[in-house]
Amino acid sequence: MQLLSDRIELPTPNTDLAYCRETLSGGSRSFWVASHLLPPRLRNDAAGLYAFCREADDLIDEGVNPQEGLQQLQFRLDAIYAQQPMPYTVDRVMSRIVHRHTLPRRLLDALLEGFAWDASGKRYETLSDVFAYSARVAGVIGVMMTIIMGVRDRQVLARAADLGVAMQLTNIARDVGEDARAGRIYLPQQWLRDAGIDTEQLLTKPEFSLRLRQVVDRLLGEAATLYARAESGIPGLPASARPGIYAARLLYAEIGNALKQLNCNSIDHRAMIGAGGKTRLIIQSMRWVGLTAPAIRDPVLDECAFMIESVNAAPKPESSQSIFQDSPFHRFYRRLIWMLDLFAALDEHDANKKEQSRRELVATGGQPRLDAAS
Repeated sequence: MQLLSDRIELPTPNTDLAYCRETLSGGSRSFWVASHLLPPRLRNDAAGLYAFCREADDLIDEGVNPQEGLQQLQFRLDAIYAQQPMPYTVDRVMSRIVHRHTLPRRLLDALLEGFAWDASGKRYETLSDVFAYSARVAGVIGVMMTIIMGVRDRQVLARAADLGVAMQLTNIARDVGEDARAGRIYLPQQWLRDAGIDTEQLLTKPEFSLRLRQVVDRLLGEAATLYARAESGIPGLPASARPGIYAARLLYAEIGNALKQLNCNSIDHRAMIGAGGKTRLIIQSMRWVGLTAPAIRDPVLDECAFMIESVNAAPKPESSQSIFQDSPFHRFYRRLIWMLDLFAALDEHDANKKEQSRRELVATGGQPRLDAAS
């Protein structure tokens, strides 16, 4: 499979970063929006980290042989940690990130493990099992982002893991129908049985029911608890990074709120936040100055403990992170105006996609294409 990053010729650090930023803008819209409240260096590293994660996920999930894809990624990580990255855009960027911040290899190995679980169609019996999966594909991102900010405090890392897991729980709740139509299910099997829901029937013919609503709502409740705990870690981050991280927390939690407005029906609908809602949340992110840390010393999730221990055991980088000590409101309003323009463009793009979907429905006699982007 040809990777998009192979297309860049005569690469430079600037063209590498441009590719990573493009990957982020086309992937996680909420994270991309929130990233514009981050300091430039952190924003670039976040884009590089996201691009590597996205390419790794695609290689395992969409490749002909997931096990071979996993092995290839392990070889690529070997080269990255040897400071001899293979000739891929994201590998060059990740090599700089890894060695600038001394990211523990165990974190990236855990990420690949989570992607491998995805590719194998693994199901999750208990909430703890869902936490373990979410820790690998999202909690680990929160921990790595915190390291990139120059913070290695155990309590702050624990809250960063909480935030990543909460975001993944939100994704799971939002995508129940989409995942089921793809033959996957991430809701705890135990919860489904307790609600009287047959997993195989849900996969064969995904249909919304009040019993499924209760399961989805319960998962959103677990996410809400973790979002609240995660806020306690934000005051421990560099001041200039707090608005962006708080914005990401607000944006993802709002997806859950939007889903509740749909009666937790993620079979027939996809919860989204409109431009007005995003603008309101971005402005609200300035309230980070009033955040407190009542839950900062709450214990780390058992399923995330291995990540925190790997950071504690790793050497600290020699370079200073003073770049993050600038004013948290530096260029804030200019970024806000930029994002208001962005939201208008995204809304126009969504309107065009809906019109295209409508035309496809007419052309196919009213039968939706199951492979169409939602």
